[in-house]
Amino acid sequence: MTIEFNPTSETVTPYLFFTGKGGVGKTSTACATAVALADEGKQVLIVSTDPASNLQDVFEVEIGYETTSIPTVPGLSAINLDPEEAAAAYREKVVGPYKDKLPAPVIAQMEEQLSGACTVEIAAFDEFASILTNPERTSVYDHIIFDTAPTGHTLRLLQLPTAWSSFLEDSTHGASCLGPLSGLGEKKELYAQAVNALSNAKETTLVLVSRPDESALQEASRAATELQQVGLSNQLLLVNGKLQTYVKEDSVSSAFYERQEKALAQMPNQLRELVTYELPYVPYQLTGIDNLRSLFTNQHSEQSNEESDSTTATSQLKDLIQQVGSKKQGVIMTMGKGGVGKTTVAAAIAVGLAELGHSVHLTTTDPAEQLSYVLGNQVQGSLTVSRIDPKAEVEAYKDEVLSKARETVDENGLAYLEEDLNSPCTEEIAVFRAFADVVEKAKDSFVVIDTAPTGHTLLLLDAAQSYHKELERATGEVPESVTKLLPRLRNEKETDVVIVTLPEATPVHEATRLQDDLARAEIQPSWWVINQSFAATNTTDPVLKARSVSEMNWINLVAVKKSKQVAVIPWQLKLAIGYEQLKKLTI
Repeated sequence: MTIEFNPTSETVTPYLFFTGKGGVGKTSTACATAVALADEGKQVLIVSTDPASNLQDVFEVEIGYETTSIPTVPGLSAINLDPEEAAAAYREKVVGPYKDKLPAPVIAQMEEQLSGACTVEIAAFDEFASILTNPERTSVYDHIIFDTAPTGHTLRLLQLPTAWSSFLEDSTHGASCLGPLSGLGEKKELYAQAVNALSNAKETTLVLVSRPDESALQEASRAATELQQVGLSNQLLLVNGKLQTYVKEDSVSSAFYERQEKALAQMPNQLRELVTYELPYVPYQLTGIDNLRSLFTNQHSEQSNEESDSTTATSQLKDLIQQVGSKKQGVIMTMGKGGVGKTTVAAAIAVGLAELGHSVHLTTTDPAEQLSYVLGNQVQGSLTVSRIDPKAEVEAYKDEVLSKARETVDENGLAYLEEDLNSPCTEEIAVFRAFADVVEKAKDSFVVIDTAPTGHTLLLLDAAQSYHKELERATGEVPESVTKLLPRLRNEKETDVVIVTLPEATPVHEATRLQDDLARAEIQPSWWVINQSFAATNTTDPVLKARSVSEMNWINLVAVKKSKQVAVIPWQLKLAIGYEQLKKLTI
């Protein structure tokens, strides 16, 4: 049985870290908690280390790097740290001294190795570690709330002694994100103190925020396990956005309610062991102090269900498929954060192209049972499917890198290298090499790639290619299939990149970051797909209807400022499972 979340100073620890995948409500619940504690008369500081932070949007106050008092909440202050800026400064610190000494391709490789998610997260950790371990700052507050906690991968890196050595400066072993910590030796003690504070259950609680849906709960379970493995077992689960009642006569309302109930009933066992709290699905956006207060008090004025003032014209998924299908062959890559429906959209595009008579190959990194689940084992006609096992590809890639490293690197160096190879970039590189092989073999057909590589990965591979050419070495470490595919992905006539998102703040912000990342690699998405939209349904449920109005703000933003071509997919009464159900999304 879940308990309604209602934080008080007596029931929560001095430090709270909110963590969870994009779009689950980390920032809004963290902000609401901060307001509730400040309303008790406590001194509270909320700190965001999210590169796509929207603290200022939630509080409706400009918030920067300096401590900002929230005018209408006595005792509450906020800081918006910028790990992207900190990471840029760090890259310059590490690479700057070599710019006039090394060839341009080598500098490009160094810069790109320090442009990944690992470096940004280390920079973020550096920012909040400086707060967490500074008594002059912490003693002023009764509670400090951090929006976005470090991952287990980052914490493991911090605990490895070789992370603080200089062995990486001369390394050319081909790992994905080499050196995010090299050169920060003076911070070792600071970071050790921060990790100790995180592990202290009397001082710190990790709040795992999730939506009551299958993918979000699976991600929360993964994070819980990873953090427990590094000694952070002081966790609680916060299920955010549970629809409390439903309208029986409204098919959308009843289906949404039943789907949430089923997801919670099938919650991973890892999460069942945690104390679990719940927050309701509310009919308003969690912005502004009044709305934040109402989340815990359930006192909120009725919202108007009037339609948005203006609605920008959008397309349907069938329009995207018709346009792409006007070609004879090509590559379609779907991109987006977890939980937005990439696999479903990729499968629907593949089905739609097959229905137009094209030969289509769909390849994905999702586990075999997930793709089988989406397709319902109903592959028909000219559609073929391959399943790339990320674990197998990563292990093969790691073995390749480590076998070469063993010739020159000691045991401590290998331990660091092995952990560095656990980074998200490693999986992208390993999997992308397998993708490249699939595309290379496919002739006169369409290849649909579910979960495509980021711009960072593409640049990393490109930089590695240039680096090895500069050293007049064989290009064996960058397979020919990869070498051929990179220019192809940059060619808009051959490749269509489709960004998938949801009509909500965080997913749109994260999709924007993906688009910016691709721009660095000279790749421009041709379509955005906004998935699971209540605004595109005829729901009469007062809660869902009100949410559909707020969705229009994000749909309009995407259509006006992010992409010239936007397809909106309505929230589906039935999960898009099986060939026939997927086909319905395309007509």
